[in-house]
Amino acid sequence: MTNPFTKAAGACRRLAAAYLAGIALACLTLPANAQAPQAQSEPAVPAWAVGRPDTEAARRLAPIAYPEQPYAESQFQLDKLNLPRGFRIELYASGIADARAMALGDKGTVFVGSARAGNVYAVVDSHGKREVKTIATGLDRPNGVAFHKGALYVAEPSKIWRYDNIENDLDKPPEPVLVTDQLPGDEVHGLRFIDIGPDNKLYVPVGTPCNNCDPSENHGVIWRMDLDGTNRERVARGVRNSVGLDWHPTSHQLYFTDNGRDWVSEDLPADELNRVTREGQHFGNPFCHQGDFLDPEFGWGRSCEDFVKPVALLGPHAGPLGMRFYTGRAFPQRYRGAIFIARHGSWNRTTKLGGDVVTAILNRDGTVASVEPFLSGFIRDNAYTGRPVDVLTLRDGALLVSDDYAGAIYRVWFAPPRPARSRPQR
Repeated sequence: MTNPFTKAAGACRRLAAAYLAGIALACLTLPANAQAPQAQSEPAVPAWAVGRPDTEAARRLAPIAYPEQPYAESQFQLDKLNLPRGFRIELYASGIADARAMALGDKGTVFVGSARAGNVYAVVDSHGKREVKTIATGLDRPNGVAFHKGALYVAEPSKIWRYDNIENDLDKPPEPVLVTDQLPGDEVHGLRFIDIGPDNKLYVPVGTPCNNCDPSENHGVIWRMDLDGTNRERVARGVRNSVGLDWHPTSHQLYFTDNGRDWVSEDLPADELNRVTREGQHFGNPFCHQGDFLDPEFGWGRSCEDFVKPVALLGPHAGPLGMRFYTGRAFPQRYRGAIFIARHGSWNRTTKLGGDVVTAILNRDGTVASVEPFLSGFIRDNAYTGRPVDVLTLRDGALLVSDDYAGAIYRVWFAPPRPARSRPQR
């Protein structure tokens, strides 16, 4: 009696032989310059979509599409923006493709970095009008800019450059000097924010190269180095993606914004405002988020009590970026020493959040008493008309706000309300 398994095995061998022979024949009959067909590979998942739930609602969420060109002046509707009573807003400069981080020069020049455009700009007053000059082009996402003792520092993902005596000839800038090329040039979280601290050191956050992972020791940190790029050391760890920092005007403690991870939920975790009270502190990522939420993947066996808690929560996926302590004297007393924070706005949230500037009012001990709305109205019908990126205090006490979506900078100032006239008594 024939074994059915032996019979089936023989049939399989004959089918396999026929299949291989067919492939060989097909290859022999291909034209001399033709190639055998390649197997179709699955399209790569974009970095921003890694971890996205496979649901219809989540699939509709993607990074915000930007206008092809900066807004024309006729497109701005500043009358639809909201400010506290007594504050006013005007268009400071427009036509600045992808206006991002800002720095103020000694002569009043406002330097502006970009990301997608690859440019660095200088905004100057020229015969009573503001003129935008492009002083560098073709760079790799030059987001961060800082000004110190006549020199402009510009940060790419992997490098920092220095332009000496830049304000002396904006029409013919000097050749840049390389400060360092030892930063990781990541695509994910590769936009660098830089600034010079009270200690005359250069501070550079380097986020994680992923949505959520346990990174190398060179990622998820805030670096401090000498102005020539040497003597690099870690100031803070457990930092997912910081694109804004500043120092308290009296205590000189470092505060920084940090963007929380994506795709846990639409309402978790919240983005953070943090304060460094001791060098080398760990702020939780990727183990603990918002000070009290253990990560579903990396939080196992951990406790949020082992990490530094944020001084304030800034909303889920709100995108806090640039932040500055207000050191001017033109705003009312409650704003002096407060922190103005630009929230770029959510993209992976069904109902958009952020797209505004908020104010963190501090207690005397440096903790946060409240986080309050300041400049809003850029979200209409759940779509963006602008996306604030950075803030900067001018010498006259006015506040500048950059907007990479509209390609513009706004100026906010305070005009005290006029007292009501008293009617004469009869």
